[in-house]
Amino acid sequence: MLKQRLIEQWEHYRGSLGGVWEVWRSDKLQNHYNVPWESVTLPHTYNGYDVMDPDHKYYQGQGWYRNKLEVNNPYPKGRTLLHFEGAGQRTDVYVYTEKVDSHLGGYDEFTVDISEAVERAHGIVRYAGLVPVAIGCDNSRELETIPSDASDFNLYGGVYRYLNLVYVPQISLAQVHVESQLEDVSAQTPRSGKVSVRAKLYNPDQLAETIKLSIVLKQQDGAIVGQTELSLPTWQDEQEIAVFYVQDPHLWSVSDPYLFDCSVVLQCEDGETTSQERFGFRTFEFVKQGPFKLNGERLLLRGTHRHEDHAAVGAAMTEAMIREEMQLIKDMGANFIRLGHYQQSRIVLDLCDELGILVWEEIPWCRGGLGGPAYREQCIDMLSAMIAQHYNHPSVILWGLGNENDWECDFDHFDQQEIRTFMKELHDLSHQLDPSRLTAIRRCEFCKDIIDVYSPSIWAGWYRGVYTDYESSCQTAFENVDSFFHMEWGADNLPTRHVEKPFTGFAFMTNTDGVTDERDGDYLLTGGEPRVSRDGDWSETYFCEMIDWYLKSQEKMDWLTGAAQWSFKDFATPVRPDSPIPYLNMKGIVERDLTPKEAFYVFQSYWSDKPMVRIYGHTMPTRWGIEGERKLIKVYSNAAQVELFLNGVSLGVKKRDSQDFPCAGLRWETALTAGVYHLRAEAIVEGEVVSDELQFTYQSDTWGEPAEIQLTTETLADGRVYAEVRAYDANGIFCPDSALFVRFGLAGDGKLLDNLGTIRGSRQVQLASGRAGIFLDPTGGLPAGITITDFVSAGGPASSLASQSKGDRVAQRRYTSVISAACEGMSTVTAIIEVVK
Repeated sequence: MLKQRLIEQWEHYRGSLGGVWEVWRSDKLQNHYNVPWESVTLPHTYNGYDVMDPDHKYYQGQGWYRNKLEVNNPYPKGRTLLHFEGAGQRTDVYVYTEKVDSHLGGYDEFTVDISEAVERAHGIVRYAGLVPVAIGCDNSRELETIPSDASDFNLYGGVYRYLNLVYVPQISLAQVHVESQLEDVSAQTPRSGKVSVRAKLYNPDQLAETIKLSIVLKQQDGAIVGQTELSLPTWQDEQEIAVFYVQDPHLWSVSDPYLFDCSVVLQCEDGETTSQERFGFRTFEFVKQGPFKLNGERLLLRGTHRHEDHAAVGAAMTEAMIREEMQLIKDMGANFIRLGHYQQSRIVLDLCDELGILVWEEIPWCRGGLGGPAYREQCIDMLSAMIAQHYNHPSVILWGLGNENDWECDFDHFDQQEIRTFMKELHDLSHQLDPSRLTAIRRCEFCKDIIDVYSPSIWAGWYRGVYTDYESSCQTAFENVDSFFHMEWGADNLPTRHVEKPFTGFAFMTNTDGVTDERDGDYLLTGGEPRVSRDGDWSETYFCEMIDWYLKSQEKMDWLTGAAQWSFKDFATPVRPDSPIPYLNMKGIVERDLTPKEAFYVFQSYWSDKPMVRIYGHTMPTRWGIEGERKLIKVYSNAAQVELFLNGVSLGVKKRDSQDFPCAGLRWETALTAGVYHLRAEAIVEGEVVSDELQFTYQSDTWGEPAEIQLTTETLADGRVYAEVRAYDANGIFCPDSALFVRFGLAGDGKLLDNLGTIRGSRQVQLASGRAGIFLDPTGGLPAGITITDFVSAGGPASSLASQSKGDRVAQRRYTSVISAACEGMSTVTAIIEVVK
C-alpha cells in the first residue's frame, strides 16, 4: 500500500453551485462563467474565521474543493482510493462530473474507491493525464442528523482533516483489529498476555484467491515476541488470522505508556500491502460504588475535555497544532481526556496512546431529542465506525453514547421511554462490537441505569450553587449510581481579566440547598435564578480559586473515580453571542491559540510531577487598593516549600499543604504603597532551584466611572502593530476594573488580525482589567493616526464590575470622541467603545 497526504494545490469555493459541471466549465469555456475560486491547503474549513465574527452567524451551506491529481497506481490491477480522515458534514465525491460516492457524518473516517472513474477521466484530453477531482461539502442545518444545531459547538464544513491518496493491490487489508487480554494483574507470578489478530479484506471484485499473510508482534524496543506466516483463501467480513501469547508483557499505563507493534503483511498476485497497528496490555475497572483502577491499582482520573477547534483554522488543525495541544494537556498533568462530543482525529488517539492519556470518546448524539429512522441509523453507523476505527488504542476505556440527551428542542415530541429504548440499543451494540470497554453518558438522569458509567451535571459555583458545595454534590451523585465519573466542571473566564476581590456568589446564593446541576437556559446571561455564570465577574481570579477548591477536594475523595474540567481550550460556539468575546465558550485553561491562562499552572501545581513554581498574576500588570493596604500574593507550586522575595527582600518560606486553601498554603500578605514591585518565588527541588518572577505596578489612586480612553501602539519585530486602549476617569486616573465593550475597526489599507477568538485577536471584546488590544498588519497605506470613536451601548456579562451588574441590559447615552496616535506606516484604525453601566 502506498499513501500520500493531499495537501497542496487545492482550490475552494464557498457557496452553492448549479451542479458539479460548474466546477470545471471555465476550463472548457475559456474563463466564461467563472466562479471565484481561492487557493487553499488541506486540511481546511470554510468556517475558519466566520464562527468568531461578532456581527453575523457563521455560514452553513455548501463548499466546494477541486484539484487535478497525478494518479499513477503501481499495482497492475490495483485500486485507487481517497481516504478521508474527516469532512463535514455531508460529503459528495466526484471525478470530473461523475459522482462516485457520498458520506454523511462529519467525524468518522471514510474511503472512496475512484479506480474506474479515474480510468474514464484519463480520456479527457484537456487535462493532459491529470485526474480532476471535486469534493462538495455541506454543513447546512438539518434536524434529522446529529449533532443538533442546538449544541454548544460549531458544525464545521469542509475537508477539515487530512485527505489521503491511497494505492492498494487488487486484494488488500481493509482493517486489522488487535485484541489484547491480560491475566489478573494483581498476581505476583509472571503474567501471560493473549493477542488475537483479526482482519477484514478489501476485495471489491470478490476474487477467490489464496493469499499469504505474515504477522509479526514486536515490543517497543523492537524485539520480536511473536510471528507466524500462513496462506488462506480470501474471506468475507472479519476473521481471526492469528493468536499469540506473550509472557509477562510490559503493561501500558499513564506514567509508562508502553506500546507493542503488530505488523500484518498481505501478499496476493497483484502485490502486497502492510498494516501497522499499535496496541498495549492493560486492565481497568470502575469499582462498583468505588474508585477507578488501572492494572489493579487505584488511579484518580485527572482530566479535561477537547474540542477540535483552533484560532484561524477552526476544526482544520494541522498535525503540528494537534501535537502541541496534546503535549500541553500532558504537561498540565492530565491522565484522562473526554473527546467532546464526537469522534476525533486519529492523530489525537495516537498521541493519547503515546503520552499516556486515558480516553472517553463519544458519538455526536448531543442535545435535541431523538429523530426518526434515518437519525437513529446515523447514530448506529457512527458508533460502529468509531469503535471499528479506534478499536486498537489502549488509551480508550469508554465509548460515549450521548451527551445531554435530556435537552429537548429539535422535535415537537420528546419521549423519555423512546430515548431509553434507543440508548439501550446503542449500549448493547457497543458491547457486541467491543466487549472489552464500557459505555458512558453525561447528563441524562432517566438513562443513568442503562449505561455502565454515568456523569450527572454538577457545576457547583458556576451554573448553580457555590463551589464549596462541590464535594457534597459529588457524594450524593456517587451514591445514586454504580459507577460515578464527574464530567464537566469549570467557569468562563476572560483571559487577562483579574480582580482584587472575586465575585463568588456566597453573599446572595445562601439558600441553594446544595443544588448544583445545570439546567436548560442556565448558560444565558439574562433571566433565571441568581448564579455566578450570570452575575459573576468572569475573571481568571475567580476561575483559579474555584479550580483550587475542586482540586484540593478531589485529593481527599478516596471513593472518586475521577473528574474532568470543561474545557482545555476556549472554543467557538454559535449559542453564546453575548460572551465578553462574542461566540466564544471561555471555560478554557488555555486560549483558542493555546496561550496558557493562569489556571494552567494551578492544575500543574496539583497534577504535574515536573517541579514548577508560578506567581499568580503574570497578565495583571496593575494591582490596586488603598495606600498601605495588606495584599495577598499567591504562588502555585508542587514543591514542598517556597520562598517569596519582594523587591529582593524575603517575605519568608511557606510549606505546601494541599488542604490549606487557597494556594495550598503558599500565600503571603504584605502592605503595598503606590509604586512598582518585583516578585520572585523560589523552591529547591532535589538540589535544583525552580523559580518564577514578575513585575507589577500598585495603584492607590481611586477612580470614578470611565470617561475616556487612551491609546498606545507598538510596532513589533515581526512587523505587526499592537494597538491597546485603556479606560480612564474624568481626572485621568486609570480604571483597572473597567469592563466596557470595545470594538476595533480599520479604515484604509492594512488588516485587523481578528475573528481569532483570543483576547488580542477579536475586534469586539470587553476590557480585561481596564485594557483591550488587537494586533494589526499595517501592510500598505500612508502613515496615519489611529482614531477611536466611543459611544455608550448595551452589553453582556461582567459589564460593570463595580456595580456587580445582574445582567440587565440598559440603553445608555451616546457620545463620540476622537483620539489620534502616531503609528508610522499604518493605516487609520478606529475603535468603538460600547460602555455598559
